[in-house]
Amino acid sequence: MEFQQLEMFAAVVEEGGVGRAAERVFRTAAAVSIALTKLEEEFGVKFLDRSDRSRTQLTQPGKLLYSYARRILDLRQEASSAIRDGAHRRREILRLGTHESTSLYLLLSLLRPFNAAHSDIKTEIICGNSERLLTALSNQTIDLALIGDAEDEPNYQRHLIARDSLVLITNPNHRLASLKEVEVPDLANECLIVQSSRSKLRQRLAEAFAQNEIRFRPGVENIAIETIKLMVIENFGVGFVPRMCVQEELKRDELVAMSVNGVRSDWDLWLVRLKGERHSPAARTFFDLAATLNISRTPTSQQRSEATSARQRQKLREQRNRAIRC
Repeated sequence: MEFQQLEMFAAVVEEGGVGRAAERVFRTAAAVSIALTKLEEEFGVKFLDRSDRSRTQLTQPGKLLYSYARRILDLRQEASSAIRDGAHRRREILRLGTHESTSLYLLLSLLRPFNAAHSDIKTEIICGNSERLLTALSNQTIDLALIGDAEDEPNYQRHLIARDSLVLITNPNHRLASLKEVEVPDLANECLIVQSSRSKLRQRLAEAFAQNEIRFRPGVENIAIETIKLMVIENFGVGFVPRMCVQEELKRDELVAMSVNGVRSDWDLWLVRLKGERHSPAARTFFDLAATLNISRTPTSQQRSEATSARQRQKLREQRNRAIRC
């Protein structure tokens, strides 16, 4: 007994004759008749009463077979639909790689409008450093990478998402908070709290130290940005982080942020994908939507942030001067 035989048998029953059944299953009437004959020979019983040529009727075994045939065919259709739907859902997964800091402070600005327009697409987030994420992108284990300081390479297509800056953060009572300008040598004896050795933020500090012929010796490393902030707030040391990660702490005067002369402070965040690859519908949709969003920090707001930090440091210096005079 084969699916095709059951399809033909069910068609004959439901269409009321071999001719119309043949049209439905796109076969000749002779082919349908042969299939039914083989089915009856297999079981050794008659399924159709052909005594009335004007009307095909089911025998008792035929009624039993039809009830099972209909259930079998319906289950096959249900299974096929479930498999197709399941495969479709797997395709509708956006695999996005990004930094820990970006996932905490920027990603929601991109995901909220995307999810509002495409709530049927599931998003999987993988966090890591730029090197790991670009490798995953090349291996196609992720669809897109949202990373800082992405270089313009021939294998990748990139879109600028936001401009941020890298800043040194200190406790407001730390000695560096009172300096008008901070130079790399000022950090030589500080407890530097940094991320992993493959972090581009850490690499910038290391390069600046090397250029100033100062040994780079982090006090604490391989640590998450949230922990860096907590340690700096407790005045355990100083850190180097994207400004977007400390906006709330700056507003509450828990931290002071400043640039360091000799350390690159620009921090552009890019959405990156492979060139010349067949991107999934979800990845194409997210990339195109992100290109329309305007979430980059403007120069005016950047200047306001720098001015706010400068006022905070000036306020602290004035407070300390008054304390000394007392």
